[in-house]
Amino acid sequence: MRPLRLIATLFATLALAASAFAQDVEGSKDHPMFSRMPSYFISGYDASDFGSYDFNVNKDEPKKVEGRFWHIQFAIKEGAKKAGPLQIGRNYTDLIVKRGGTKVVEALDSGGGTTTASLPASAGKGALWLQIDVSNDGDNYDLFVVEEAAMVQDVELTAGQIADALKTKGRIALHNILFDTGKATLKPESGAPLAVIGDLLKADASLKLEIQGHTDNVGAAAANLKLSQDRAAAVKAYVVQTFAIADARLSTAGFGDTKPVADNKTESGRAQNRRVELVKR
Repeated sequence: MRPLRLIATLFATLALAASAFAQDVEGSKDHPMFSRMPSYFISGYDASDFGSYDFNVNKDEPKKVEGRFWHIQFAIKEGAKKAGPLQIGRNYTDLIVKRGGTKVVEALDSGGGTTTASLPASAGKGALWLQIDVSNDGDNYDLFVVEEAAMVQDVELTAGQIADALKTKGRIALHNILFDTGKATLKPESGAPLAVIGDLLKADASLKLEIQGHTDNVGAAAANLKLSQDRAAAVKAYVVQTFAIADARLSTAGFGDTKPVADNKTESGRAQNRRVELVKR
């Protein structure tokens, strides 16, 4: 009877090992919008506040999208019934279509393949892109999701770096001076970059600057022009009052959406266009 007990113990050990292997990898979780297919577990996981992915949109050229990024890998559990590649892909893309999105590409067969869909931007959120890559007849699939968003600027320019740019180029664009949406009210997090401007002006008493405001193209052109002028004026008022800089050393101008530096069709592009520029006078 001892060999039988050993065999039973071996099978029990293997079953426990298989069960442990079928657990989601540590620190992983489903995407907040998309649940997993039944009987699949997370075998790989990567998520970040800012990343990029090249989505399949046609045969020749992928579409690079930047923003909140997820890559979640799924595998079928031991002994479970797997889903077919077409079933897996359409479960995700059909959900996008039902929410007002578009299926961009579907290239799936019984062995696997890929499919891509996108969801338009909505209030407070950028456009969402989704790609499903299925392999091994449906044993495994990869979920790629990017929600378009601009990168949060965590590293600030120093006064010396801004001075060098003004000396060599005569101007510099700043994307970390932030305002309330549609207003000229400075956000609290703008305090740090504005302090750098104050240090710059204190270090060189002869320096005179024009503060220029720029917007994206969301909204009416006339309103954007006025908003850009008001934002430039708000920056000047803050610097003059907070750092005791002479009013005559700073002038302002606003150009609205007339001088874009990036594509206004994407959230990241619009974020680049919403900027304050310093121009040496």
